[in-house]
Amino acid sequence: MFALLSMVLAQLGLAAAVQLIDDLGAPGAAWLRLAWGGVLMLLLIRPRLRTFSRPGLLSAVALGVVTAGITMLFMSAIARLPLGTASALEFLGPLGVAVARGGRGARVWPVLAAGGVLLLTEPWQGGIDPIGAAYALGAAVCWAAYILLTQRVGDQVPGMSGLAVSMAVAGLTATVIAGPVTVPRLTGELLLIGLGLAILLPLIPFALEFLALRRLTTAAFGTLMALEPGYALLIGLLLLHQVPGWAGVAGIVLVVSAGVGAARTGARPAPGEASVPEQPVMSGTPVTSRASAGS
Repeated sequence: MFALLSMVLAQLGLAAAVQLIDDLGAPGAAWLRLAWGGVLMLLLIRPRLRTFSRPGLLSAVALGVVTAGITMLFMSAIARLPLGTASALEFLGPLGVAVARGGRGARVWPVLAAGGVLLLTEPWQGGIDPIGAAYALGAAVCWAAYILLTQRVGDQVPGMSGLAVSMAVAGLTATVIAGPVTVPRLTGELLLIGLGLAILLPLIPFALEFLALRRLTTAAFGTLMALEPGYALLIGLLLLHQVPGWAGVAGIVLVVSAGVGAARTGARPAPGEASVPEQPVMSGTPVTSRASAGS
């Protein structure tokens, strides 16, 4: 449920950001949202760095850098590609995680999802903007790293403090890249629009994904993200009037089926249970979670 709600809000936020991209450019629109997201998370969570272990702090910083990468690269992608196409290409990152981390039985879902992504992108048509596709594929790499790092931070740092630090780092990273060019173009109205959009993306979706990755394996979460290109295609149709063809509709069916299958088979072990399912557990041997094993 957390992951599904996150996807809906994220795609709504991306659709609503089209006007902001027109006013500030894709990097500037991404920077404004990340900067507001970092400020809001610090105000709401108020993390205490002295409570972080060194590995936990380093993981949170790395998560912040890839969070900035996802947002800035994907915003640049949707400035050149339809929302559904860009989301489908970006989904290759979670799909890679699902294939790499899933067991043999779970790998049927990524294969099914891959077929849906092909139908959504229709690469045989040859009409995809190559620069936009490169941005989306870069976002896919960052998203794969984001999934792995988010779960690591969730295991290493209690509560939402790790997410707050990562969002602050994301805002700083985006400021270094796009802030100097964007600040002179800001107006009071754009600042308020950026604040509102930052709540839709990245603030609430990333918080929901953070919670979801405490309950799902990375393989299941990666495949569940197959639903996102479908949501993107639907929202692109309703809000941006980007009409899909028959292949897009067929792709939605495939990715939704894969997402449902992943959700049904990918629950993560609860605290106190084995968190690495591939490792055999002998009868009578006490089982610990990764967090407790590292303490």
